[in-house]
Amino acid sequence: MSLELKRRKRSKHWYIRGTVRGQSIFETTGTDDKAAAEAIRIKREARLLEDSIHGKKASVTFAEAAASYLSSGGSRRYLGQQKDDGSWTGLIGYFYAKKLHAIGQSDLDQTATKLYPTATAETRNRQCYTPFIAVWNHAVKNQWADLRKWSRPRKPKGIAQRIRPLRSGQRPVSYELAAQFVLAMSPAPAFVMTALFYTGMRPSELLALDASIDDIRPKDNWLVLASSKTGEPRGVPLHDFVVPLFTALVERGGRLFRTPRGEPYPLTEDADDHVSGQLKTAIIGARRRSGINDVSPYTARHTVSTQLVIHGVHPHIKDQILGHAVDHMSRHYTHVPQPELIAAINTLPIIPAWARAPWWNNPVSWQRKLAEGTGARSDLRRTA
Repeated sequence: MSLELKRRKRSKHWYIRGTVRGQSIFETTGTDDKAAAEAIRIKREARLLEDSIHGKKASVTFAEAAASYLSSGGSRRYLGQQKDDGSWTGLIGYFYAKKLHAIGQSDLDQTATKLYPTATAETRNRQCYTPFIAVWNHAVKNQWADLRKWSRPRKPKGIAQRIRPLRSGQRPVSYELAAQFVLAMSPAPAFVMTALFYTGMRPSELLALDASIDDIRPKDNWLVLASSKTGEPRGVPLHDFVVPLFTALVERGGRLFRTPRGEPYPLTEDADDHVSGQLKTAIIGARRRSGINDVSPYTARHTVSTQLVIHGVHPHIKDQILGHAVDHMSRHYTHVPQPELIAAINTLPIIPAWARAPWWNNPVSWQRKLAEGTGARSDLRRTA
């Protein structure tokens, strides 16, 4: 049976109704123009017929996969922006109507060159290959594409590279120095930095944690990120040191990490590269009070990575903790607490002064207090 156009009562829009090879649909065309609705009906019927014969892998486009990835919580960063005329820039613009099965390594390489003709290999990798592969992995999960290993650009050997000054946060620090910095903060941002230094999570991943959505199990030293930067869920081990903090925040419910005003920290597209809003204010204040200027949220991730290497943790275990490992076995055991990962994260040192911070006894009640020298208040002089 072919599809036909119908009008519902009290609606000006035309609807498509019918069955194609056993698949029934009843959906609006979104228009009251019959000619336009008929064009939509023809296109929809052809698509349903193609899907029924060849399967979704033969018909899903990159734009459709990207839209699904974004609606599931994926990052829009570097995928592109929609223009006023409905067209797209960036990766979505280049691959828009191209079917996934028709995209190959050479297409990805050519697109990266067109989008970033003068960029370094690292920039093309970060801004083109990583978001593309995140969308592809999402499509694989939905059985719209086959699992494929994509090659990424590498630095050319034997060519001198321009040395660029490192931004704050790109070097690891000692845990003693990290403790001094964090203890100069108000409790709310101190919770964020403490969690980062004892999980190795990306700032954007941590700030998005929600007890009502994410699988967070402090008693098991484990949490599961539903969608990571790679587009795949991943398990994160929790250090014993932060288990009480996560326990208290999970029991409160909702978004775990909030500002001193009780509001969730805003999620921005560049949360992993920069700090903004109240967290930025907290970082600047802690630098002024502590005299330590080379610590930012991303410092924690570099510090965790370095400490794991120092303590002899196997590179594969380290990569799984940091979310770099995306092999099949890693994905298979995402929801199961991994003893070897928990043991590895627990090699990170606990600094006595950090452990004596007054907010450990009741983190939720301390969240709204402010550090000495913050505005006109000095709540940390008081006892909780």
